[in-house]
Amino acid sequence: MGTAISLEIAGTVPDDEAARLADEVYAWMRLVDDTFSTYKENSEVSRLHAGQLTASGAGEDLRHVLAVCADLWAETDGYFDVYATGRLDPSGYVKGWAVQVASDRLMAAGATDHSLNAGGDVRVHGHAPTGGPWRIGVRHPWDPAAVCFVLAGSDLGIATSGTYERGQHVIDPRGGGAASGLRSVTVTGPDLGRADAFATAAVAMGAAGLDWLATLPDGYESAVVTDDGRFFRSEGLPEHAG
Repeated sequence: MGTAISLEIAGTVPDDEAARLADEVYAWMRLVDDTFSTYKENSEVSRLHAGQLTASGAGEDLRHVLAVCADLWAETDGYFDVYATGRLDPSGYVKGWAVQVASDRLMAAGATDHSLNAGGDVRVHGHAPTGGPWRIGVRHPWDPAAVCFVLAGSDLGIATSGTYERGQHVIDPRGGGAASGLRSVTVTGPDLGRADAFATAAVAMGAAGLDWLATLPDGYESAVVTDDGRFFRSEGLPEHAG
């Protein structure tokens, strides 16, 4: 998926079982990459874009993702657009969704205490090895060696989208050019795929994304760093108090 993936399983899961579950998580993430990569010619996404595959002939996972992305397009007033770059690219939802699915599978397998991080899209559940909630640092948008703020939670998805790592890669689907105004947007909530899409849509909106984030569904919170260095957060953001 072009990013680092890390998994920590805490609690009382035996080492051999934790290793088996970790292997399953990484196998799932590799499958997601093989299916949704825009860089691999044989991925389903690339074949669909090239007209070598129909949506009805695609696998269940791709059909599901396309249906959810269509709903998110409507929910974000068109700012979450899988065709914003000129080709099919559902990456703004897929990474968060893939992590969410992997976390749900860990829960079902009894690994209720875990943290899974795929390039800044994080899903935590249960307790950290310390016995308290998991603490997650969100990278400072100008200093890669520093954190901007720290979140804490025991059942939480955290997605961050911005221009500080890959440049201005998020496209404003209305203007057609690179989005600007918001350097970093973090969205927390119960479903990481949706949080990921919300963060991407807000970056695409630019400054207007600040007001739009205030209308997110119940359970979703946000934090924003603007291009000129201002910081905004919603009242319910689960920041670490220490």
